[in-house]
Amino acid sequence: MATNRGDGRQPMPERPAEERVQDFYEVPLGYTPEQAIAEAKRCLQCKRPLCVGGCPVKVQIPEFIKLVSEGRFSEAARKIKETNALPAICGRVCPQETQCEQTCVLGKRGEPVAIGRLERFVADWEREHDEVEVPEPPQSTGYSVAVVGSGPGGLACAADLAMWGHDVTIYELFHAPGGVLRYGIPSFRLPREVLDAELNYLERIGVKMRLNFVVGRTATIDELLEEHDAVFIATGAGLPRFLEIPGENLLGVYSANEFLTRVNLMRADRFPEYDTPVHCGNNVIVVGAGNVAMDAARTARRLGAENVTVVYRRTRAEMPARAEEIEHAEQEGVQMRFLASPIEFVGDEDGWVRSAICQQMELGEPDESGRRSPVPVEGETFEIECDTVVVAIGSRAHPLVPETTPDLDMSRRGYVAIDESGATSKEGVFAGGDIVTGSATVIQAMGAGRRAAESIHRYLTGEEPPGGITAEE
Repeated sequence: MATNRGDGRQPMPERPAEERVQDFYEVPLGYTPEQAIAEAKRCLQCKRPLCVGGCPVKVQIPEFIKLVSEGRFSEAARKIKETNALPAICGRVCPQETQCEQTCVLGKRGEPVAIGRLERFVADWEREHDEVEVPEPPQSTGYSVAVVGSGPGGLACAADLAMWGHDVTIYELFHAPGGVLRYGIPSFRLPREVLDAELNYLERIGVKMRLNFVVGRTATIDELLEEHDAVFIATGAGLPRFLEIPGENLLGVYSANEFLTRVNLMRADRFPEYDTPVHCGNNVIVVGAGNVAMDAARTARRLGAENVTVVYRRTRAEMPARAEEIEHAEQEGVQMRFLASPIEFVGDEDGWVRSAICQQMELGEPDESGRRSPVPVEGETFEIECDTVVVAIGSRAHPLVPETTPDLDMSRRGYVAIDESGATSKEGVFAGGDIVTGSATVIQAMGAGRRAAESIHRYLTGEEPPGGITAEE
């Protein structure tokens, strides 16, 4: 009988920091079969598993973990795919510690089961052992759906609709699919071969993709409705926010969106092999403290920056990035400067940034998010030398689709307005993910995509989808 289930969590093997900072290869090495089985055996197999309720796509977690404990790894991967078509991605980038693992009973007295690591393991096992099974194609419903955007929300919606017999086409503005999974997340966190394999699976179950297609320019939503019976808008929140301070237009000052897109999607890390230059100096400042900021800081280190400093207006306790990402960044030499907020960037005679003037901050009362609000300390400023700045303070919805769809209602914050079913004000048009909520997690966008797929199926057929998630919530 298993003992000490509340502690003794299997650690994740990782590459040493001094080695990995020299390249863009993945940092965690993954579990061995023996480690995966040992970790799976810690699961209590609760009769009322709270972990499932903590998963936005309702993966049947105890069931897949039981299969892992029995060494039935490919069956475990297929169990996950009943509700999540992208397990190798979610096992790597989802914040399990605040979702499924947060509700694990073992976490009350020790460490929760490493659900995300097990998800990653079985997905990798299935792929690496060439045991990926493609389900038999369902009978066609005769209906056609357009999905706008190939990020996690669009992919999840498309996968479910295709499995239910609908003809699905994803329209993507970039030359490669994946959305934020490709242009936002570095390959040392999500290897491109893993992403490509997951996308290939979707194509094998019938999802079609049209690339270099700018909805709102190549065709409008109204024009897509002439070709399809329904449309799902999943364009994300890819328009960067800026500080709006003097000097932000200096050379060497990037938004995180531009910086990471150049490196991740356009392969600036392999210039001149790929003709996408990106300037990254020796002294880099990254403004912000979320996962995107950590990605930018760690990317800068890999591009050769000697000194990378994350500047954040609150303290470590308020950092929104995953603890694992913060730890990895510090292991790789990234410095943290807390209670500081840039108020001006200073340039040289050639127009390049050379320093940041920062305001010293202190914490006041909590704001609406529950975090203590940063308050300026009057008269206290300081200067940090830098030759590159990356601003990573969030993003918002791009206005192109709303501006070219005049009868699409928007919220006061500038996002697409939907009802409880995911339907917009426009007949036959649904929306979900960051274009509705603002920036959120990959798995939250996927949950929104799955819920929208159910609503689209009901809208088209008048019937309940075969195996959805809404009824369980």
